[in-house]
Amino acid sequence: MTGRLDGKTVLVAGAGSAGPGWGNGRAVAVRCAEEGARVFAVDRSEEALAETVARARAGGGEIVTFLADLTTSADVGDMAQACMHFFGRIDVLVNCIGGSAPGGCTDMEEAVFDQQIDYNLKSVFLACKVVLPIMQRQESGAIVNLASVTGVRWSGATDVAYAASKAGVIQLSRATAIEQACNNIRVNTVIIGLLHTPLVEARLAGQRAQGDVDALIQSRLEKIPLPFAGDGRDTANAVVFLASDEARFVTATEIVVDGGMTARC
Repeated sequence: MTGRLDGKTVLVAGAGSAGPGWGNGRAVAVRCAEEGARVFAVDRSEEALAETVARARAGGGEIVTFLADLTTSADVGDMAQACMHFFGRIDVLVNCIGGSAPGGCTDMEEAVFDQQIDYNLKSVFLACKVVLPIMQRQESGAIVNLASVTGVRWSGATDVAYAASKAGVIQLSRATAIEQACNNIRVNTVIIGLLHTPLVEARLAGQRAQGDVDALIQSRLEKIPLPFAGDGRDTANAVVFLASDEARFVTATEIVVDGGMTARC
């Protein structure tokens, strides 16, 4: 690789995966390590982090893991302190955690709506809240938040809380970017389309296709103009760019990684 992140400490919140393969958080952690970053990989599941660590170290990358519930302010605070203990700084924060629950306003339980907002949006707020003061003291930093095309377009599934929370991530990123620009801190979003990640088999097929993985994959492919579905590595490549000095003049904006789907829809 090219060493685009040499010397940088990258905190990846949600660095595990729902199963074997290239989940978004796993791919981000591995690609950052490949590009020379010191990676602080956080997830709530030690099992989910195991493959991430193995893949990162196989490429010679430096990676440290930490277990935390990123919807809990105490855990998020401990996460930042631990990263500072190991590496002494945080140059890049990547917020990768997220997941959808089916339902619209009339049939979704209030508790499910609250859980979705906490998981997809509050987690981003909490991580930014504890990491931004560190970046302010450093007088530099980059934050990359992952959102979804569901936050900007109807994507074929009724998941109102997920859509609302991911739309919130996009606007939280924009507002924070403007607020923090004077501190030389950049904040951007990667908006993800219908990628083929382990989540397809682990959760989405059961939610949306009665467990028929092949049927779900085919229905997703039909929505993508390009003749294939991307995976977590495509997300990670966009993140690496936004985290690197190549994007030094890029802030308060979004990169859409969706094979052209939102433009057609």
